[in-house]
Amino acid sequence: MTSSSRRLPHSVLLGPSAALLLLAAVGCSAGDGTVSAAVPSPSPEAAAYCRALDRELPDTVAGLERSDPEPGSALTAGWGDGAIVLRCGVERPAGMDDDQSKGITANGVNWMLEQREDDGPRLTTTLRKAYVEVSFSQAYAHDTTPLAALAPAVKKTVPNRL
Repeated sequence: MTSSSRRLPHSVLLGPSAALLLLAAVGCSAGDGTVSAAVPSPSPEAAAYCRALDRELPDTVAGLERSDPEPGSALTAGWGDGAIVLRCGVERPAGMDDDQSKGITANGVNWMLEQREDDGPRLTTTLRKAYVEVSFSQAYAHDTTPLAALAPAVKKTVPNRL
């Protein structure tokens, strides 16, 4: 992981179309094969839980070494060069309002499942004081092993909402 990150000057203003195009390009590739992930902007309380989670995350998940996405942040983590990407402090997914949404429990942590058309699934914790999102590549689309590996760190650092 490199310690440098590329940032736009604060004075740059982009129109909505240009901004979306830029975000799509940045989200797909950092240009040098490095995986990138948008860094969430949680509340200070949620950010504190996320920083604690980052310190507890395992070095390997499903046999994959940790390789965090760019830009470097305590709110994002990854394993296997983008095969598994975690973002902590994300917004509450709209799908949680749907009583037909699908869920899964892994080692005592509940996750809401979102199937994505072109990518693997995305799962987001439910009933926690910070939302933790985990995205899988297609290779892990039907494997709960990564969730089971991440659950102890989530349970230890992100309290239940109830």
